[in-house]
Amino acid sequence: MIACLRLFTALCLATLLVACASSPSSSLGELPRTPDASIEQLLEQAANSKSPDKAALLRLSAADLAYRQGNAGRSAQILQQVPIEQLKPGQQVFASTLAAELAMTRNQPKAALAALSHPSLQRLGELPADQQVRTGTVHARAFEADGQTLAAARERVVIAPLLTGEAASKNHEAIWALIAALPTDQLQSAGNDDLAGWMSLALAVKSAGTLEQQQAAIDTWRAQNPKHPAAIQLPQPLIKLKELASQPLSKIALLLPLDGPWAASAKALREGFMAAHYQAQQAGQNPPSIEFYDSSRQTSLDDFYRKAQAAGVQLVIGPLDKQQVKQLAARPQLPITTLALNYNDGEQAPAQMFQFGLAPEDEAREASRRARADGLHRAAIMISKGDRGERMLKAFRQDWEANGGTVVGVERVDKPVALAQQIADLFHLRQSEGRAKSLQNTVGTQVAAQPSRRQDIEFIFLDATPLQAQQIKPTLNFQYAGDVPVYATSQVFSASGDQDQYNDMNGVLFCETPWLLDANDPLRKQVTAQWPQAGGSLGRLFALGVDAYRLAPRLGQLKALPDSRIEGYSGSLSMSPNQRVERQLPWAQFVKGQVTRLPDTPR
Repeated sequence: MIACLRLFTALCLATLLVACASSPSSSLGELPRTPDASIEQLLEQAANSKSPDKAALLRLSAADLAYRQGNAGRSAQILQQVPIEQLKPGQQVFASTLAAELAMTRNQPKAALAALSHPSLQRLGELPADQQVRTGTVHARAFEADGQTLAAARERVVIAPLLTGEAASKNHEAIWALIAALPTDQLQSAGNDDLAGWMSLALAVKSAGTLEQQQAAIDTWRAQNPKHPAAIQLPQPLIKLKELASQPLSKIALLLPLDGPWAASAKALREGFMAAHYQAQQAGQNPPSIEFYDSSRQTSLDDFYRKAQAAGVQLVIGPLDKQQVKQLAARPQLPITTLALNYNDGEQAPAQMFQFGLAPEDEAREASRRARADGLHRAAIMISKGDRGERMLKAFRQDWEANGGTVVGVERVDKPVALAQQIADLFHLRQSEGRAKSLQNTVGTQVAAQPSRRQDIEFIFLDATPLQAQQIKPTLNFQYAGDVPVYATSQVFSASGDQDQYNDMNGVLFCETPWLLDANDPLRKQVTAQWPQAGGSLGRLFALGVDAYRLAPRLGQLKALPDSRIEGYSGSLSMSPNQRVERQLPWAQFVKGQVTRLPDTPR
């Protein structure tokens, strides 16, 4: 009897759910609400209902309840039983929104966007505010996950007036994060709505150079747009910029080794750092003072930070030694903001730590971007045998395949004597020769046949020394693969000016620092006249030092403004979410014994 009474009560609750569901209009249909009944009770009521409309609404409510309870699989299973095309428009919007939310739990933004393309979404504005917010939110999430940043921002701007409290604040910050991530050329807008205002704010901030100029740009924009949501409440990153502008950098500690295996690299880096410092002085700026510390003599990093704090240091630049960088990255926090000049292998690092260096992996990813921009899809890889080669293989492959590219072969270069065989294997030349020999045996006469290579290799990604590259390119020519483009890292470029060496690599494309590619740069001319080594391979470290100096006052700026860049001597610099400075490099090509700069890779 008690069991029957419970069932009767549940059925009454379910019936009440349908009767009391929100009803924007009879043409839109009733919308489900969060029920008091369980999923099983709702499904039982649906099974016993004589009205198809009520049964569909009950199942839709059950699917929604399963989703809210975190059971996406059960929700999808129930939703499949709902005849969406037989629902009224408001219910179709609800069902499409739920389908999109379920797709996002499976990390399928395209499926979510497909669900939200249902014609019923045209009537979303007639539905209650909470439904508009729910649909708009998942639409924004799907656009963002699909790389459609501007469309995601537009969705969030639309729902912003419908939100209050914490939800409004989170959406406000999300709008800025999306808009700030847009490249400058996408921030042009002729409108005068809220979205156009957000875009003009981002353009104003990105167009300004220094922190002081950015602050002035923000103040001017607020005066021109006093009623815009961002003028009423500045996004948190811009508040942070204001704080940074009010706290100018006055003292830096340069932590580099004078002795040990890193000393030569540190010298080149230090020379670049101080060249940038003297250049700032000559330009009439008020640069920070520099305190020098010898990291090779530091027995305790804790002692170093105590001394630096006592000296009033606001920023530490260094260390260079990878083991010391690893020690800092393992700490929960640092007493002074630090720009390490190398990278920790792991992702973990304290919030006060930034990392910047000449990571070879940047160049592997740059080669992937360049080949993709050139319309190529199928790559073969040739790397030096060893740890560096494996790192480069991993970095290139991850970026290449993540963006739809295919790797069709890999060869690890070691001994020169094996190179011809490796290239023949890579291009399947021996198979071609075997077919020709078989045909000759069959017909019994001499057959004139030139070996043919496989045709699915569109280019080669190469990471090798200049000596190896000098052998690889002529061997490719000899093995009937001289027409296959070669995209190489800067490792192939010795910057020696040796035309014979460059001739052996004729046609090879490679990425390199702007410092080594622009011999006419005024600072480079001035420096190399006094220190010729800066024009060779040590120039890359010199450029790193210059850029470290220029990054110092702008770390907070790069963090606050995603996709903003500093055009440096070691590359075009931006910051990843985990506070690693990443480099995008220009490209050049060996042409008749000379180095020819190429147009930059589109961003």
